[in-house]
Amino acid sequence: MNHADTVCRAQTFRRLHQGSRPLLLPTVWDALSARVFEQAGFPALASSSAAVAWSLGYRDGGELPREELLAAVARIARVLQAPLSVDLEDGFGDTPAQVADTVAAVIRAGAAGVNLEDGRYDAAGRFSLRGADEMRERLQAARAAADALEVPIFINARTDLFLHGEGPMEARFDETLARARLYLDSGADGVFPMGLSDPALLAKLCAALPAPVNAAAMPGLPDLAELSTLGVARVSTAIGPALVAMQALSQTAAALRDEGDLSALRTPLCYADAQALFAPRG
Repeated sequence: MNHADTVCRAQTFRRLHQGSRPLLLPTVWDALSARVFEQAGFPALASSSAAVAWSLGYRDGGELPREELLAAVARIARVLQAPLSVDLEDGFGDTPAQVADTVAAVIRAGAAGVNLEDGRYDAAGRFSLRGADEMRERLQAARAAADALEVPIFINARTDLFLHGEGPMEARFDETLARARLYLDSGADGVFPMGLSDPALLAKLCAALPAPVNAAAMPGLPDLAELSTLGVARVSTAIGPALVAMQALSQTAAALRDEGDLSALRTPLCYADAQALFAPRG
């Protein structure tokens, strides 16, 4: 992908956050899943860190090597015309400079946006939350990397206080709001309070922030119509599509194993349908 195309997709992706309805971002993990959702008419897509890791044989949570992620992003972006936002987890680096290097690399691979989170996992898989000031430096480095390439990517700052935090809900909300304001002042364009699904708290956060708030599809989350009234600007389908695909394959596998039922392979789709997804486009 050339630089002009990358810039155009980034600009388009930014505009999509300004609509009257929440931007629904289907999450994908490879070229096939990406083309299926693009063909269905979605104007932008996002990668799922978990789904990409699983598709490449790793567990989620920092186990996927950076170079394998970048290769996956390049394969997905190559077959798309729609903008792609990439889940970078914690940025694949211990230092702000390493985060900047990752952001620059993923832009070159074709990303129009990125997610960066303030949680991290150690080698033993233990989770911890970075300090707010540390996250500020990492976001500043990410923005500087994008500016150096002159690509206006949308940086979505994810905070995991509701996903992994402890203590009273209101205390977690107050810290989430404080972090969100700091993150926006540090170069982020939007805020992603992962794990927050309570309608009242979502509405309160949206009203308090002058930037798009992202919600993740999860049990208890209201539907898109209600999320729109709450002020939510963007909704990610998270790991949902990957699990739907996994469930379909599991059911097919069970039918083949237990009953030898070859009709389990029947589908309205055919070889030509898949081939058509990757036909050259003018």
